[in-house]
Amino acid sequence: MNKQQPPLSFWQIWNVSFGFLGVQFGFALQNANASRILQDLGADPHSLSFFWLVAPLMGLIVQPFVGAASDRTWNRIGRRRPFILAGAIAAAIGMCLMPNASLFVAFILPIVFGVGMLALMDAAFNVCFQPFRALVSDMVPAKQRNVGYSVQTLLINIGAVVGSILPFLLTNVIGLDNVSQPGEVAQTVIWSFYIGATVLLGSVIWTVIRTKEYPPEEYYAYKGMDAAEVKKQLAEKKDIGERLKNFFDLVINMPTIMKRLAVVQFFSWFALFIMWVYTNNAIAQHIWGIDPQWFSPSYAESMGGLPSDIAAARGAAGDWVGILFAGYSLFAAIFAVFLTKLANTFGRKLVFSASLLLGGVSYISFLFFQDLTMVDVNLLITQVTVPKGAVYLLIPMIGVGIAWAAILAMPYAMLAGALPADKTGIYMGIFNFTIAMPQIISALTAGLILKFVFNSSPIHMIMLAGVLMICAAISVTFVNEDPENA
Repeated sequence: MNKQQPPLSFWQIWNVSFGFLGVQFGFALQNANASRILQDLGADPHSLSFFWLVAPLMGLIVQPFVGAASDRTWNRIGRRRPFILAGAIAAAIGMCLMPNASLFVAFILPIVFGVGMLALMDAAFNVCFQPFRALVSDMVPAKQRNVGYSVQTLLINIGAVVGSILPFLLTNVIGLDNVSQPGEVAQTVIWSFYIGATVLLGSVIWTVIRTKEYPPEEYYAYKGMDAAEVKKQLAEKKDIGERLKNFFDLVINMPTIMKRLAVVQFFSWFALFIMWVYTNNAIAQHIWGIDPQWFSPSYAESMGGLPSDIAAARGAAGDWVGILFAGYSLFAAIFAVFLTKLANTFGRKLVFSASLLLGGVSYISFLFFQDLTMVDVNLLITQVTVPKGAVYLLIPMIGVGIAWAAILAMPYAMLAGALPADKTGIYMGIFNFTIAMPQIISALTAGLILKFVFNSSPIHMIMLAGVLMICAAISVTFVNEDPENA
């Protein structure tokens, strides 16, 4: 018989997820600036997706192991919190080192060092992500699950807004230089990563201190499990062959809802990966009118380096990508406030599908907002001069933000109630396959699609992302929830 799990106050739910604000702060900085950094360090645009391959690979490798380990861990710090704290420390180290790759040129090529630090950051972010998802499932009662994941989505997007906009603020408010030359990273990006590392550590420490996880006996009582039996199972020693067999058995016998959500995840995360990799180049070429050849390191070198006007335009475009990413994160944060009410009223499936559909249409609309006319824009904290098309792109960011909020919350809210309590962590890790695999496939194919299908036009890659997001919306209709967990 289940012991009734006590409801949490709003601030208890807030504290459980608060560290995710800092993790997403750092993740947003990476998403908006990694392509920019890698190109500054010498990467070719057609190879960008291959460099980004390290991100989903880290997720694929790290999350299932972390999930399984956190399921079996009970110590003085807790069950999930030790992994969250360790991941935050490693991520902060990577964030401080990656934009300083040029300092290590005497020992290693900057581009190689940069990719290595990208891998470290992604591995560390993944060590944080999975236990945070499982922590909400552990601590929040079923009736508060929509609220729990919506609060997490709100905090994620607050962190993402500030993280995305930070380089722009450092350029236009503080006055740091946003212009870089090949082999160097702009000062605004370097200082943004320093600040991001500090926020990440501070917020994670807050969650670790302010959240008290249930002890094993109490946790298993809430989940209707026999603590003695679980302890006996955990004490069993199994060789690597048995562990792998058990792992693949879990994959094969995963709940049906998990398999169907995997299809939705494939289309939506393939689209998101395209956005993160190619928005910088798409905006620079489609909105700022920069000739694609200036993104080729060999061409720039043959011309004696980047002309000052091209370097300035690339810097401005890169900063504006931060504004756009902050925009979709802001709209996602606002939508997250209403997401619980909408899901409770209309059902998770309808809200999820409609959100993805709106996101897909928004991506496709990028093509129609081109206008190179320069206009002055008052952002309250500063005034900038940008192409009118750049301002118009804030409109589709509303739809992208709504889709992003739904992607962050709905699959986990739909899935959590269908997972066995003693295997929540490892199943959440396995579910990350559905995030990592589409990104890996995208990384391996996107550069070829850009070159041979779209003739090196990255704006058409964004349109492809829109088509994929619409496919995700259609796929949601085939997902059936257990009424008891809806």
